[in-house]
Amino acid sequence: MNDETLMQAEGLTRHYRVSQGWFKPRATVRALDGVSFSLRAGQTLAVVGESGCGKSTLARQLVLLEPPSAGRLLIAGRDAAGASAAELRQLRQQVQMVFQNPFASLNPRKTIAATLAEPLIINTRLGAAERRQRLLAMMEKVGLRPEHLQRYPHMFSGGQRQRIAIARAMMLAPRIVVADEPTSALDVSIQAQILNLFMDLQQDSGCAYVFISHNLGVVRHIADELLVMYLGRVVESGSKAALFERPLHPYTQALISATPVLHAAQRRPRIRIHGEAPSPLAPPSGCAFHPRCPRAVARCASEAPALREVDGRQVACHLV
Repeated sequence: MNDETLMQAEGLTRHYRVSQGWFKPRATVRALDGVSFSLRAGQTLAVVGESGCGKSTLARQLVLLEPPSAGRLLIAGRDAAGASAAELRQLRQQVQMVFQNPFASLNPRKTIAATLAEPLIINTRLGAAERRQRLLAMMEKVGLRPEHLQRYPHMFSGGQRQRIAIARAMMLAPRIVVADEPTSALDVSIQAQILNLFMDLQQDSGCAYVFISHNLGVVRHIADELLVMYLGRVVESGSKAALFERPLHPYTQALISATPVLHAAQRRPRIRIHGEAPSPLAPPSGCAFHPRCPRAVARCASEAPALREVDGRQVACHLV
């Protein structure tokens, strides 16, 4: 890993205006609310949190599928928000995505050869022979055979389809790969193989990962840094070692306490949080987590905590 910063988010925000029905004013969904982080070459940043916390919205921002409502996204030092169409096309080649469902993300009417060749046809001037060489080399890297190129997605298992999706994402040699729950649709026996493939490809290419997951067991295996989100905001961020060894935010503590641990001596007392996450249409005042927090005090309901540095990580909690 080197110190080159490939991606930097500064107060990244995404709000949606939605209809509430006849004769009612339009409401604002605060899907993403001021997320900041930096990502270095060869680093894996894991984004964790419950469903609805804004993880997938963040992923769409990072791969330039949607413009931010506010904030900045710098890719290799270039501001994506102010980029022209030609500059965006170049930036998108540097940031690729692996989706959660490998069957839905592959075109069922195209052979694997056509699927993998498409990024090269659109973005490069390589001839047919050179493209063929690239395809064969990539198939070998992801553990598939040359004869698989003429088959269709339905002919493969879930693990093989995800290998094909990873191969497609790596065809342009991106510097950043955003993986949105890439193992959650796979059997447990296959998940470790896919995670090891991610790590092998990173070691060979030096690319950086933004790995989105709700499975902290997976995160513990692959991540270098953690970003814990709740209702569109970052509540704690720092190194994997620091957060797993001594989580500070009550929400992070609850998430980590729920992670299955094989050895009894390493298990933590289970911290239960009750109720469901509030709607982003009507977030609670103060700290968004306070209605479910077992340690909340009166200040938590009236004043939103700011991220501040505590013990080598960033934490948004009045009680830390």
